[in-house]
Amino acid sequence: MPQTKYFYVIALGSLFALAGCGQETSAPAPAAPAGSAAPMSAEQPHPMPTAEVADVDLSGIETPEGGVTIAELYAGKAELAGQTVTVRGKVVKVNADIMGRNWVHLRDGSGAEGTNNLAVTTNQLPNVGDTVLVTGTLESDKDFGMGYTYELIIEQPELTVEGYGDQ
Repeated sequence: MPQTKYFYVIALGSLFALAGCGQETSAPAPAAPAGSAAPMSAEQPHPMPTAEVADVDLSGIETPEGGVTIAELYAGKAELAGQTVTVRGKVVKVNADIMGRNWVHLRDGSGAEGTNNLAVTTNQLPNVGDTVLVTGTLESDKDFGMGYTYELIIEQPELTVEGYGDQ
């Protein structure tokens, strides 16, 4: 009786044709679940988190004494990078426990789209809608690799929750 040899193939990812095995499939890959990150591509090599910026009331946020607005951070980023800055804003987005820290996005009502959002990393976990006071070193054009680049970011600042949001 001749010996039969078996070869096992383990494929991770989408379905593909098994060449030379007499089996072919044309079934499409399953669709990504709703709300999942975008697929990887040459233009965007790593999917970005999909949490959306919340619609938070930004009225009445006062610039802290000796501090700056988020728009002023963008306007003066060349001079302010590497300096300790203080800013007050409301939390509009939180991505928790990524790379061992929480990624908090602040807005204070200043600036236009593209110059109105400040990223902050912290071990604290404020809620969306909280008003926070942040003091720390401003970094510009921070590249974390895999498509994660921030024009402005403050890492591990002093962060004080001053008010609680209605979200």
